[in-house]
Amino acid sequence: MTKRLYYDKSATHEFESVVEASLAVSAEQNRPGIILRETAFYPTSGGQVHDTGWLTVEAEDGNSDRLRVTEVADMEDGRIVHYLETPPKLPVVGAKVSGRIDAARRREHMQQHTGQHVLSAAFIELYQLPTVSFHMGDDYCSIDLDAPSVTLKQIVGAETRANEIVFENRPVRVRYVSRAEAETLGLRKLPPADRDELRLIEIADFDLSACGGTHVGASGQIGSIVLRKSEKTRQGTRVEFVCGDRAVRMARRDYTALSEAAALFSAKLWDVPEQIRKNAEEIRLLRKQKEDSLEQLAELVAMADLNAQSEKDGRKIVVRVFPDRDMNFVKLFAQKVTRAGTPVIALAASTVDPPSLVFAQTAPVSTGAAAGKTADMGALLKQVLSTVGGRGGGSRDFAQGGVPAGSNVEQLLRQAAGTIES
Repeated sequence: MTKRLYYDKSATHEFESVVEASLAVSAEQNRPGIILRETAFYPTSGGQVHDTGWLTVEAEDGNSDRLRVTEVADMEDGRIVHYLETPPKLPVVGAKVSGRIDAARRREHMQQHTGQHVLSAAFIELYQLPTVSFHMGDDYCSIDLDAPSVTLKQIVGAETRANEIVFENRPVRVRYVSRAEAETLGLRKLPPADRDELRLIEIADFDLSACGGTHVGASGQIGSIVLRKSEKTRQGTRVEFVCGDRAVRMARRDYTALSEAAALFSAKLWDVPEQIRKNAEEIRLLRKQKEDSLEQLAELVAMADLNAQSEKDGRKIVVRVFPDRDMNFVKLFAQKVTRAGTPVIALAASTVDPPSLVFAQTAPVSTGAAAGKTADMGALLKQVLSTVGGRGGGSRDFAQGGVPAGSNVEQLLRQAAGTIES
């Protein structure tokens, strides 16, 4: 079992050790790795992601190899494997190693993880909302609360209380107790009964929980805790947050984006939401006006084309190509033509990339003056598309499809009209 140096001193960034095993690439092992007698590298576990850094290995010839550690993971037997960028060669068992973790990454992880402890305790203290899981990502962290929903008031309240604990700079201590003793201490969450000894993280007079992660030495080192958003999940409610250095980076990113938005609106930062609401309403009205205008235009063009055609066999055939209108307008045109009250077949196309065809006809009337000769639009479209490798389909009265770029859609419509008239 690998000795875990970070258990007692999370601030340890450098250490000395010895290689216990080298893992070469194999069918079971898709990347090289080494196992050390002891390590300060933290493996991914408990919601916290792994450390990265370097291992300097002394070679037999007196030289040394510097190996990049890209990931660290727990093995089932309690050992820790350090995965490496492809090294020129793996170190031999017994070789002396100097380890150095990425201190900035470790500090950030310590801030996020300790911040999670404080935040989870704040939600319990104020609202009796327990945390059921924790996740640490590259940009943000999150806790899942056992609650169907969380109000904005609760979000602000927990954030305020958490930062009070940060500003008070309370000591953060590590201690080890038996499971029997832990059961009497009122832990925020007691882990499954699989260990006789538990490692406890205590934030003085505020939180006590079992945890194997790395943590700061005092709550003030968290820097700050900022809650960003909440959303419902299958487990309850997920709350995203950032702490310390990450909170500063996120605040700078958000401020830069908001400043750019304010400049575009020629407004103050705090006026941006109202400007967005106004613009959204204007866009909605303009979209409605555009839709109404297109519908009126489609109806006018449809009536003009319909009136220009003579009736044959109790129906009219309208053929139209639109070089500057998309598929939606072509469909709207076909609908206006076929619903005008006169038996008609509409063969329309758009040359806007990608080119498309719409074939439609007035629903057949069995008898009377309005009855007209009909065709099968779906079958007709498939017949035409087969000549150019297009794809599409539809029903007897309405069909649509696309054709390859460069196809002569006018010729395809003439082909379809000729088929109907023959």
